[in-house]
Amino acid sequence: MCTIIIALLYATNNLQIWYLYALIAVSACFGHVQHLAYSASVSLLVPKQHYTRASSMISLVSPASAIVSPALAGILYPAIGLFGIILIDIITFAIAATIILILSVPQPPQIETNNNHDETIWQQLAFGFRYILSRPSLLAMAITFSCFWFAHQICDTLFQPMILARTDGNTEVLSVVMTAAGVGGVIGGSFLSIWGGFKRQVNGMLLGFIGTGLSKIVLGIGQIPLIWTGASLFSSINVPLLFSSSNAIWYAKVEPSVQGRVFAADHTIGMIIGTIASLISGPIADTIFEPAMQPGGWLALIFSPIFGSRTGSGIALFYVATSLIIVLVGISGYAFPKLRNVEDILPDSDSTSV
Repeated sequence: MCTIIIALLYATNNLQIWYLYALIAVSACFGHVQHLAYSASVSLLVPKQHYTRASSMISLVSPASAIVSPALAGILYPAIGLFGIILIDIITFAIAATIILILSVPQPPQIETNNNHDETIWQQLAFGFRYILSRPSLLAMAITFSCFWFAHQICDTLFQPMILARTDGNTEVLSVVMTAAGVGGVIGGSFLSIWGGFKRQVNGMLLGFIGTGLSKIVLGIGQIPLIWTGASLFSSINVPLLFSSSNAIWYAKVEPSVQGRVFAADHTIGMIIGTIASLISGPIADTIFEPAMQPGGWLALIFSPIFGSRTGSGIALFYVATSLIIVLVGISGYAFPKLRNVEDILPDSDSTSV
């Protein structure tokens, strides 16, 4: 409906920027509901031994679209205009919705939960958080992934400004590096969908953290496009591994009938952490690291031989420091038995009761 409203506003010459803000906000809310339902359906459609493969195939969508969509937009926009592109969006939605309507998605068996009919809506909404808190191994998973996500989102926010600052605003270099990231995601997802991942999924998650962090360290230290492109490629190759392995554990250990609520709680934590990370990364880079890495700055005295002392050096140092945190999160995860042995401690959902 949001897309149709945009099309109507555009067709009648009434489309304004603030309409887009409002409609995208509404669309994002429903998109989150859709994503949770989509995630919860995976364990109902796929056997346990293929959770990682299925999750990796799903993870192919984002990097593949990042490669194909901009190219198609550049070709189609001059030919059919914005209204034509919106029409394509509506048609593809109709095709997807039709497939879902004719697809048989098994419904999870209803099980008794700790909720009762006397609880308020807020208490019921808190069920997912209570579920995670009552299972120390799932809580360890949530905390560890949150630490990774906080550092990852700082890096993700700084990535484009860092490349632009170190190339004097060269958008062509940035586009090549970003394309490499998309290609890496496709390669990683494709390989994982064939391989199937580690027998112990927690190894895939933690080693994925380490691989992502090490690649980002190289990206931050590098000062030429070739290094940035290669490091971006290898960093993205690890992303499907860590996400798919983590998802496979949640699919296997959380009952299908409550996955929507539990996943919603976990995703809410991730969104709050990601928002905070994005908000603070820019001010910290601009007010602390960039001035300190200029000639004569207190950090430049130590790190300028590695990062230089020109524009973007401070962002690069902050980027590498945050990437090191990602590596440490992956390594330290093996030190906590409740996380390291999560697949042994928690029984599979088909043999658990809430």
